[in-house]
Amino acid sequence: MYQQTLTVATEGRGIYNITDEVAAVVAAADCELGLCHVFIAHTSASLTITENADSAVLRDLERFIADLVPDGDPRFEHDQEGPDDMPAHVRSILTQTEVTVPVRRGRLGLGTWQGIFLWEHRHAAYQRQVIVTVNG
Repeated sequence: MYQQTLTVATEGRGIYNITDEVAAVVAAADCELGLCHVFIAHTSASLTITENADSAVLRDLERFIADLVPDGDPRFEHDQEGPDDMPAHVRSILTQTEVTVPVRRGRLGLGTWQGIFLWEHRHAAYQRQVIVTVNG
């Protein structure tokens, strides 16, 4: 088993490709066959596996979730850090805080068009901690 924590700097709300960083952890683990578990240790950001070839997919996802969970919704009581505070928490539970990818022949077993992304739900820039564990 091998584990490494990545620090991912975000520039505010958006979807950030972290596939290469996770792949580097898998390479360092020297694991031929197993599982790579990726976990984000935050409640206002999330992880997703989606298409990595067309950036329009990322823009469409962001527009969809913005319509679904708008900033400043008057139903939300929790707003200690601003109008994007509670919406960021809701967005993170509607998406996911962990993903697991097979490791095959020492590499991430992603499909041709797949990538691993950190989805920042806050407007401010953050340093996000992503724990990558390789078991094999």
